[in-house]
Amino acid sequence: MYTGVGGGLYTGVGGGAYTGVGGGAYTGVGGGAYTGVGGGLYTGPGGGCYSGPGGGLYTGPGGGCYTGPGGGLYTGPGGGAYSGPSSPALRRNWPPIPILLAYLRQHGLSSQAQLVAQVYGLN
Repeated sequence: MYTGVGGGLYTGVGGGAYTGVGGGAYTGVGGGAYTGVGGGLYTGPGGGCYSGPGGGLYTGPGGGCYTGPGGGLYTGPGGGAYSGPSSPALRRNWPPIPILLAYLRQHGLSSQAQLVAQVYGLN
């Protein structure tokens, strides 16, 4: 949620909200907001919005929406939502959280949007 250089909501090169090639908010191939195969908003296997095992919206162990240790929404050390020192790399394939929430809500995935928003204090 950091808006400064290198942060998840930073709009400059290297930031999570960068809309250019490779950015977290980029809608082209390889971008976090790409809806095609492997993209952050892709709903098929391997996609950031896939709800099956290992997917970004999967709530079981290893999933992006898992709130237990090691999960994408776990707020403790090792989790994707951990905000403390030495925070590890994100463990989920998603665009910036505000973009993800809007997408989920637009596509009828309100329970998943609620879970993500709750973890990030965006309710």
